[in-house]
Amino acid sequence: MNEMGAKGFDELKKTTPIETNKAINDYVNCIVKPITSVAADQMKVDQWEVVVFKNDQVNAFALPGGKIGVYTGILSILKTDGQLAAVLGHEVGHVIAQHGNERMSEGLGAQAGIMLLDYLLGKKMDPTIKGTILGAIGIGLQFGVLLPFSRTHESEADIIGIQLMAKAGFDPNQAAQVWRNMLAAKGGSTPIPEVLSTHPSDESRIANIESHLNEVMPFYQKAKDLKKIPVCVRP
Repeated sequence: MNEMGAKGFDELKKTTPIETNKAINDYVNCIVKPITSVAADQMKVDQWEVVVFKNDQVNAFALPGGKIGVYTGILSILKTDGQLAAVLGHEVGHVIAQHGNERMSEGLGAQAGIMLLDYLLGKKMDPTIKGTILGAIGIGLQFGVLLPFSRTHESEADIIGIQLMAKAGFDPNQAAQVWRNMLAAKGGSTPIPEVLSTHPSDESRIANIESHLNEVMPFYQKAKDLKKIPVCVRP
């Protein structure tokens, strides 16, 4: 997974413009470093490579092997240091929980199941009927197995993320605001039903995060007591 992450990251750097503005890069790194520092004991990454991509996508990601990408488009949605810390903590949380490994295993398992069914159905069945059955099974696997796991991963990463940001000295209350911002950017409504989405609805994420705030606030208070509150200059 580390090798795949590194290869994919290198390819992205070749095909996507990289932001060279020093103020923007310094700001992102100012938030990344405390997050990865508190996550160090949960990961085997000696050094993280952080790249800001000059792209309007509202996105950020972390890859196995210590790669973090932030698209400049997300900076217009996230209004505070804590909000960006929540997103980056969430992305690092996916790596800590090894969600990439699990998703790959799920995908390979689903593909193997479809191939086996294709073999068992044999060549004598009418191709149209056979295709319909395989398609139905594929959809069943997608919506019955793969997507619920993905939503579980997203919710789990949200909680790991608020733990990391709190320990790093960012106010975890800002995490729920991220998804209020996302909801507002969509016009106040989620475009597709949650049951058919790879992610929980923004409303569900807000509720999930807020239900765990009492558990992580002591981490934030400890960081404040130790005066470990990052001061990052927003460009």
